Amino acid sequence: KPNMTENGFGHRERVLNVDTINPNVKRVEYAVRGPIVQRAMQIEKELKEGVKKPFTEVIKANIGDAHAMGQKPITFFRQVIALCVYPDLLEDDKFPEDAKNRARRILQACGGGSLGAYSASPGIEVIRQDVAKYIEKRDGGIPSNPDNIYLSTGASDAIVTMLKLLTSGEGKTRTGVMISIPQYPLYSAALAELAAVQVSYYLDEDKCWSLDVNELRRAVKAAREHCNPRALCIINPGNPTGQVQSRQCIEDVIRFAAEEHLFLMADEVYQDNVYTEGCQFHSFKKVLFEMGSEYSSVVELASFHSTSKCYMGECGFRGGYMEVINMDPEVKLQLTKLVSVRLCPSIPGQAMLDLVVNPPQPDEPSYATFIKERTANLHILSEKAKMTEQVLNTVPGIHCNPVQGAMYTFPRLTLPEKAINAAKEKEQAPDMFYCMKLLEETGICLVPGSGFGQRDGTYHFRMTILPGTEKLKIVLEKIGEFHKLFTEEFS
Repeated sequence: KPNMTENGFGHRERVLNVDTINPNVKRVEYAVRGPIVQRAMQIEKELKEGVKKPFTEVIKANIGDAHAMGQKPITFFRQVIALCVYPDLLEDDKFPEDAKNRARRILQACGGGSLGAYSASPGIEVIRQDVAKYIEKRDGGIPSNPDNIYLSTGASDAIVTMLKLLTSGEGKTRTGVMISIPQYPLYSAALAELAAVQVSYYLDEDKCWSLDVNELRRAVKAAREHCNPRALCIINPGNPTGQVQSRQCIEDVIRFAAEEHLFLMADEVYQDNVYTEGCQFHSFKKVLFEMGSEYSSVVELASFHSTSKCYMGECGFRGGYMEVINMDPEVKLQLTKLVSVRLCPSIPGQAMLDLVVNPPQPDEPSYATFIKERTANLHILSEKAKMTEQVLNTVPGIHCNPVQGAMYTFPRLTLPEKAINAAKEKEQAPDMFYCMKLLEETGICLVPGSGFGQRDGTYHFRMTILPGTEKLKIVLEKIGEFHKLFTEEFS
């Protein structure tokens, strides 16, 4: 007879436990906020409680969170958002006239003139029109239709929505999605959650993490044995690898997608972050249309952008958009249905996106300050990109490719055999072992390369270049010292 409690029910297991949970959820891993970051947060608590450590603060270089690392918000953006959130400020003479006009324009497009109202599910019409104009200007006049634009809660949300539409089949007919290795773990996590098949293609570290179409061919051919590859994801500029794709490479990728009948997903959230001389951002859409109608009328493309990176760094607002090209009209109806279930993206996020795609114009009072702040933010990032590469390359046993764009470096580590064995004993990836030790001894929080994927037998870490210049110098020096001691300890 079961042990009866007061309400007459025996001790019974929970409805939801680790055996009855959706098994796909258990397969999800997200290194950028994984075990190493949990430990970093514990250490921060310990420091607050007065526990003595060989350092005074934890420096989080694990996530591309610009403002958390001290990047300054753009004044105009924050002024307009403040006016939108609290319209009584429109009476205040502290705010420039162009900021007020912009706020009025956004508020007029909102239900009841309030940021607190829902919008249409694909996003506010006026903002989608502004996004289309921005894309047209960016791509040198190639037309963009607001009906192809869906606003989203950061780019992540749109990427996951697109993957949902693409996923189908069972067993060998299951959808395969090609993602770069190293990749940003949103992709592997979303594919695990959707039970789609991850098809890995490797970037070439020896050629500055460039993409070789022969490697795409190898990957798709191998994948066809066990799944149905239907989509190809590209991150340009690259995360975690910081490379900027050449125009030639983008053309090759588009031809490959056309030949292999693949849906292209272009994650272009770092499009303003390009630092290296001779490198330039080319959007997939622009290159597609410049290749002529034999490609531009058939290749299906979704491209993504966000307010979270570049010179803005407004991650917390969760603003983003996706533009879809050559999508089947019936599928588009399904996409609209899918986004409508979530009602709409964050309205402050939509407003922030509007300012990013439609910043102050040369004849407006806020223009000079805006350009000054934008240029300064990008210039500082560019300096830090160069410094990161230079300093890390002075350390024997660390090899760092040029940081051509984005906000990260992904240096290769040479680890002693003893350290690799010590990690295996702890059942840890060797670079996880390294990063944990680095965190415990220096307070620096990095993400091991194993969280992003890497060629077998190679070890890396991903580090953001976002800490303030002086702090970054210290971080790089500390990593150098640590690496030397680590190598001595395990040699």
